[in-house]
Amino acid sequence: MSVSTQDSLDTGSPARRSSTSSRPGWTPRDKANLRKGLVFIGPWIVGTLAFVVFPIFYSLIISLTKYSGMQTPLWVGLSNYTRLFQDPLAWTSIFNTLFYSGWAVPVGLVVALLLALAMNRSVREVAVYRTVLYLPSLAPVFAMSFIFIVLVNPGTGIVNQAIAFFGGQERDFLGDPTTAKIVIVAMAQLGAGNAALIYLAGLNNIPQTLYEAARIDGASSLQSFFRITLPLLTPSILFNLITGISGGLQVFTQAYILTGGGPNNGTLFYMLYLYRNAFSYADLGYASALAVVLFLIGVVLALLVYQVSRRFVNYEVAS
Repeated sequence: MSVSTQDSLDTGSPARRSSTSSRPGWTPRDKANLRKGLVFIGPWIVGTLAFVVFPIFYSLIISLTKYSGMQTPLWVGLSNYTRLFQDPLAWTSIFNTLFYSGWAVPVGLVVALLLALAMNRSVREVAVYRTVLYLPSLAPVFAMSFIFIVLVNPGTGIVNQAIAFFGGQERDFLGDPTTAKIVIVAMAQLGAGNAALIYLAGLNNIPQTLYEAARIDGASSLQSFFRITLPLLTPSILFNLITGISGGLQVFTQAYILTGGGPNNGTLFYMLYLYRNAFSYADLGYASALAVVLFLIGVVLALLVYQVSRRFVNYEVAS
């Protein structure tokens, strides 16, 4: 009995060895492909570590110190964060930034969608239309800021001249905290061409057979838009929403050039306040604390949007 058992084990052992040797592993070709892949993505990895990961951790450490950029950092613990939550200017900058983002992002999504629908028209001159509609997005923000200063000038600006022509009263748009923010929101729409390209790619990915079937069923153009176009564009909407929120939280150049944060801190956005503390007041510790809080706000908003997006984003397109 024991001999037969031993024979069966001996007979089965080559099979087990064969099974073990046949398991998939790293072939020389796989290793060569891995090395080639690492060579190609190596610059991206180095750039991410050097310009994203390291600054985040460095800012976190500096935020726990009192540091002017010239002297040795002095450890102060969480005092910078305590100061931040007790700083009225910090709360003012947060309110202004949320006001800007709350208007600029939704309006920008709608404007970009309208541009994409115009770019998607089946006409012979469509290439010209796309170029003209996208051109404003190529203009540098600082250049457009100076143009807007001229446009809304209370004395000679074309906006006030148009208001006066129709019998309205001229006003200093950049001299009022509310209208100054509205001007910056309006200026942000000149960059809607970038989001429009994302929408345009999404529109071209929607099968035309769905529209043909809808027309056969008697659906109007408006019904086709809300029942076919809009649901299948939700991945593009999500992408533009995330990038829009990120850009809205980092608004800086427009306020820096147009108003310098005024009037009465009406356009003192978060990034502008951070910039002042870092480079005007040489308080890098407090500025780093502001940066860390901004990073956390951005992460929380992104996670919240992704969580909500599960209810309305449709990633499947019928073919």
